[in-house]
Amino acid sequence: MEQSQTEPSVEEPSLIRRKPVRMAIYAGLAVFFFLMVVWPMIVHFRDPDFQTHIEQHRVMVGMTKDQVLQSWGGPQTINTSFTKDGLRREEWIFEDWESAAVVKHRYLYFEEGSLIGGWYEGAGERRSRDFPAEKPHSKFQP
Repeated sequence: MEQSQTEPSVEEPSLIRRKPVRMAIYAGLAVFFFLMVVWPMIVHFRDPDFQTHIEQHRVMVGMTKDQVLQSWGGPQTINTSFTKDGLRREEWIFEDWESAAVVKHRYLYFEEGSLIGGWYEGAGERRSRDFPAEKPHSKFQP
């Protein structure tokens, strides 16, 4: 009687263990890290005192209240609150009148005098890079 020899079965690795998939994941993580950590530092090193942003009437997270005032002027409304830890938070509301009946709002949020974020009406998301540069504060007169 002749015995048939069977080859040992080679199991294919799961999807996540395949080298091209792992490399794609690592590349994605590297790009994410670069965009979230490195790029903001590069932008800040290119304009450490935000003078270029101020000249272009733009605001950026990390600016002081004085720098925002130089860039956009004063807000129409300031709402102040305190966290349970005693940190001072301010919400600055800017009004942009498009017509006698249409007004859009821009909101900036400060914590202990430093800009931490903001958004403007119609943005859909609250992202700092969405601040409109072409529409500085209506009371701002260069």
